[in-house]
Amino acid sequence: MHLWFALRRQALHSFCGEVSMAARLEYGKLAPEGMEKMRALEHWLNAEAGLERALLELVRLRASLMNGCEYCIGLHTGELKKLNEPEGRIAGVAEWRGSDAYTERERAALEWAEAVTDIQQGHAPDAVWEKVREHFTDAEAVELTLAIATINAWNRIAIALGDYPGHAGRHDASGFVTA
Repeated sequence: MHLWFALRRQALHSFCGEVSMAARLEYGKLAPEGMEKMRALEHWLNAEAGLERALLELVRLRASLMNGCEYCIGLHTGELKKLNEPEGRIAGVAEWRGSDAYTERERAALEWAEAVTDIQQGHAPDAVWEKVREHFTDAEAVELTLAIATINAWNRIAIALGDYPGHAGRHDASGFVTA
């Protein structure tokens, strides 16, 4: 097992308990170049792009909650804890609209994450995009969208091929998974 996958598994164990299912495929071994490209994009977003690390992790956590990816929920909850984010902000991500714990910039990012993650209706709404434009430069808007697209890809890989015990929470009336 590659070191990266071992570290992700260790992170999952520490936040979600023991993993009980075997992976459907060892995708890291079967497509190492593709996985490396995804890791390289993540590294660039974390280390070189212009967005705040906490904002990236909040967005990743929100998308992972929507998608029901226990693995990524545990991972990004842990990353937020490492960044010393208050428990209330971490726990409140699923219901961020009802909280005053998030800045207007974070609120725009979280709403954009929801719009891009729930793209089944055909597009991300213009009203949401206008909020992003108020708080992010053009380059930051692209970086934010790349972060959302990337976490959605990771969620789908983990859910489809991964080695975790299932989806988190239950689906609410809108079809989203709740924490």
